[in-house]
Amino acid sequence: MLLAIDIGNTNIHMGLWNGDGWRLSWRARTVENKMPDEYAVLVRNFLDTADVGYGAISSVIISSVVPPLTLAFTELTKRYLNQTPIVVRHDTKTGVKIDIDQPEQAGADRIVNAAGIVAYHEYPAIVVDFGTATNFDVISAEGALIGVSIAPGVRLAHDALVSKAAKLHKVDLEPPPSSIGRNTIHAMQSGIFWGYVGLVEGLIKRIKDDMPDEKVNVYATGGLATIFNEHTDVFDKLIPELTLDGLHAIYELNREKNPA
Repeated sequence: MLLAIDIGNTNIHMGLWNGDGWRLSWRARTVENKMPDEYAVLVRNFLDTADVGYGAISSVIISSVVPPLTLAFTELTKRYLNQTPIVVRHDTKTGVKIDIDQPEQAGADRIVNAAGIVAYHEYPAIVVDFGTATNFDVISAEGALIGVSIAPGVRLAHDALVSKAAKLHKVDLEPPPSSIGRNTIHAMQSGIFWGYVGLVEGLIKRIKDDMPDEKVNVYATGGLATIFNEHTDVFDKLIPELTLDGLHAIYELNREKNPA
């Protein structure tokens, strides 16, 4: 079995590939200062949920944007799983050309999403990834990652607003009854939720205008993709497991180095 691990700034997303599909996927909160042994307990709990043991894992692939946890998970997979993981970097064999000014600056998560699109979906494409940041990954008709637009994530914007405004407090990230807020809660929900819908729709339009292609596929992924997908028609498809799919595609291209 393949254990795929995506380490983000907010969440760690793990998936267990059994040869035919994802047997189980799991999310946990990212805690940067945890030790490898502490995260080994998390991995053990994940595998227990899938009713498998350490010995069932034949390969591991990791993408990470948190360098200390890249080291921690590499160490724990070697110590507890007896596996040397594939760690996705800009020079890893991914099936995707990184056609940006400084390829070494491309985040592993951006590369992995592009790999998932090229392997399993139609392109040219824009992928909107709702995470700590809201990322717009742009994949060309030739299957290259040609650029990214990065906006603050909706939760990050919400928390910044609350922390800097003494009379504002946290609200649920959901659309209010009307865009015209008649109380503080609805006013904040209107600005945050509908403001982000407007941001997404506006940026997608601008990115499409800068692409030469007549037809561009638009996909949504990430933790908040489902709720935003329900309130806009700009997405052609929701792909909840895109990052895991991308990790699986990259693993398949590199499996001669780590045979299952």
